Amino acid sequence: MAEAAIDWHARANELKIDGRAFINGQRVAALSGQVFDNLSPIDGRLLGQVARCDGLDVDAAVLAARAAFDERRWAGKSPAQRKRVLLKFADLVQKHGSELALLETLDMGKPIKYSQSVDVGATANCLRWYGEAIDKVYDEIAPTPASSLALITREPVGVVAAIVPWNYPMIMAAWKIAPALAAGNSVILKPSEKSPLTALRLAELGLDAGLPPGVLNVLPGYGHEAGAALALHMDIDCIAFTGSTRTGKLIVQMAGQSNLKRAWTELGGKSANIVCADCPDLDQAVAAAIGSIFFNQGESCNAPSRLFVEESIKAEFLQKALAMLPRFQPGDPLDEATVMGAIVDATQMQTVMGYIAAGQREGAQLLGGGAQARTETGGYYVQPTIFDGVDGTMTIAREEIFGPVLSVLGFTDLADAVQQANATPYGLQAAVWTSNISKAIQTARALRAGTVHVNQYDGDDITVPFGGYKQSGNGRDKSLHALDKYTELKTTWIQVG
Repeated sequence: MAEAAIDWHARANELKIDGRAFINGQRVAALSGQVFDNLSPIDGRLLGQVARCDGLDVDAAVLAARAAFDERRWAGKSPAQRKRVLLKFADLVQKHGSELALLETLDMGKPIKYSQSVDVGATANCLRWYGEAIDKVYDEIAPTPASSLALITREPVGVVAAIVPWNYPMIMAAWKIAPALAAGNSVILKPSEKSPLTALRLAELGLDAGLPPGVLNVLPGYGHEAGAALALHMDIDCIAFTGSTRTGKLIVQMAGQSNLKRAWTELGGKSANIVCADCPDLDQAVAAAIGSIFFNQGESCNAPSRLFVEESIKAEFLQKALAMLPRFQPGDPLDEATVMGAIVDATQMQTVMGYIAAGQREGAQLLGGGAQARTETGGYYVQPTIFDGVDGTMTIAREEIFGPVLSVLGFTDLADAVQQANATPYGLQAAVWTSNISKAIQTARALRAGTVHVNQYDGDDITVPFGGYKQSGNGRDKSLHALDKYTELKTTWIQVG
């Protein structure tokens, strides 16, 4: 017997939202008493008021996190004990998946279909994967003379601050907190002020799973207040940030100005997707190009926003691409049939519309979309938009838009396309489509990006690192490599005879 469809609007109306911070295992108001309104981009409704944390709250969270670390409440547990807690944490995320999905959709506007099937599952999987890794990662013994024994061991770095963006709030939080917790650290998580709700709920679930008080703290607030206080704090050992390149540069500067804390950044992107005439499946290439740029309303740092298509197949490619646009028209994010939802807020919507205007002003050909949608709802929606006739000097080809806008560039020489693909300050992801394996390997080697997809886009998983070259950041999320960010290497040289 099929399950009855969930009435997400009814559930949304029944939600009781708690916007208080989470410090030392307890929900608390900001010490200043200040709050900010949390508005839903779906229709502009007020979801509730959220604690506006600042430097005073950062101090309180750091004291709690440092005490938890120094007392070894978490770091002192055996690997098997920490593993069991993270696995239970993952189980609780799945158990409360419907609630978390609804909070995510209400907070930042993505379709409930994907909040459930992608975000909840990926968050739980990340916590589970690092939980499983805890008792499977071994330290090293160096080759020494018989008179010595040299141990190379990993130790938790201490107190970790994590600042995450609003486009994938739960997943980005998990990418930071899971490896940091697996390594034995205490964590202070600052979600974006545009999407604080799932982070706060995750902290409660972590406590229920067995994380000791003070080990995972969550501070909602603004970047220039809570975020800057974290970056400048003298008793935070490491800060991990995902967001814009502009803010990432400030984080690194503040880390240097304070205690030279480690600063890890996953920043912007302007990813190139190169489709050669000999691509093995044109329909698949079109579906991947369109599906990836319009997924999550285009609000993805790795979105393939620059599409290079070989001229001999470009007309056919664009015909197929335009035929796909109707299925990506924005809809009600709480309708399970919707595949593209709302832009996160009015500011971001105006930014996207500004880029669309710039594309038209600078001579690009608007093939589809280009306008706001669902204006009667009070929410923030933009039509899926495709520009042809784009060249590398145009604003829409150079700057990260973070919205459902695709720029199409033609090419006749692959080497020239690769050169154009690399002619950007970013280097997060790229792709090439070709049936020639030698051409694929040579192109992948030539592309200056942290991930290169071949004959697919976005098909990777938690087992491989995620991060970028150049101004797309430093360090890597996901995979065992993420543990490098949250651990110190210690050498212990023992004289044995």
